[in-house]
Amino acid sequence: MDAASGGTTISEDLAEEAEAQDLLTLGIEEEYLLVDAVEPRGVEAVEQVIDLVPEELRESVQHEYMRSQIEVASPPQLELSGLHAAMRDLRRTVADAAERAGARLLAVGAGPAPGPNMRLVDSPRYHRMRERFGDLSPGQGMCGTHVHVSIPDPETGVKVLNHLRPWLPIFQAATANSPLFAGRDTGYASWRSMMWERWPTVGPAPYLESVEQYETLVSDLEATGAMLDEGMLYWYARLSAHYPTVEIRMGDVMPTLDDAMLLAALARALVATLVREVRAGIEAPRVSHPLLVAAHWRAAHDGLEGVAIDMATREPRPAWRLMRQLFDYVRPELERHGDLEMATVLMGRLRSHGTGAARQRAILAQRGSVADVVDWLALVTRGDG
Repeated sequence: MDAASGGTTISEDLAEEAEAQDLLTLGIEEEYLLVDAVEPRGVEAVEQVIDLVPEELRESVQHEYMRSQIEVASPPQLELSGLHAAMRDLRRTVADAAERAGARLLAVGAGPAPGPNMRLVDSPRYHRMRERFGDLSPGQGMCGTHVHVSIPDPETGVKVLNHLRPWLPIFQAATANSPLFAGRDTGYASWRSMMWERWPTVGPAPYLESVEQYETLVSDLEATGAMLDEGMLYWYARLSAHYPTVEIRMGDVMPTLDDAMLLAALARALVATLVREVRAGIEAPRVSHPLLVAAHWRAAHDGLEGVAIDMATREPRPAWRLMRQLFDYVRPELERHGDLEMATVLMGRLRSHGTGAARQRAILAQRGSVADVVDWLALVTRGDG
């Protein structure tokens, strides 16, 4: 779910530094679930938590759709280490504020434990959304990750969106972190993805011929009533309505900061690779929309622990093989942006311990309790696990 905006504005100095080095800036938004300090159920504590966040970080923390959710947005960064430090501070600070408010902070895609449906945040926009779209967000809330990568201009950005389309299912598989919902295993690695797809504008972006077509589609979708404003354009990748960035936004929020940093590094390296392809005049593959929808469904079902659809051959392959293929494809830009060493380490860690979905299921199998999964999520969200 989107508020009207997210993140903070890039400074002129940072923009000039990035342009001088022909590098792309990076930012990330994460949505979290608030649960009771003792019980694993969601709790309507967002107002109290925000009030307890120190003033110097308050502009990076905001409400989300439900009162049991909260969102943080990093300042734009040029170095991955800077993004890591910013998000580490935000996660720990908001987790501390949650604890003082009698709650716990969870980086999880959907509420793993049973609990009552939460009320909306008291916002005119959110009330309009409820009036228009009804109960499309039942339960305690759905929490995702959005990665912003700078682009030189909107026309390049639209072409990058076309090139991104076949790569995003493997990103979705890598971020899968919501296998449990309301106390049971759903059979999906990302149940949030399945609930999220009920909204009318969620899905892969279409192949776009120009910025003008993009803008016309936005206007047409608003005119149909399928969205209230451009903030409700919930394509898996889009141009940001507020910043000069491409926003990649189909993933669950990931349990650990390491997981989130790997996603961010790969996203920037991929966008940088695709910008170079656009400049070289390379056309994006025209992957069919039904095939993309099927590939995203498979990613949500299997995560990285099963198979994924190879967009080049249209055949199922082990998901980790495609993840490795992505890493090798963007390796030159990982290196050029100074991220290769950290990304290599983080890739190894993800390979050894699996996605958030796999880890949740392992804990449930070992201990037999969703409450134990929630305890683990609370620890790793703040970096203590």
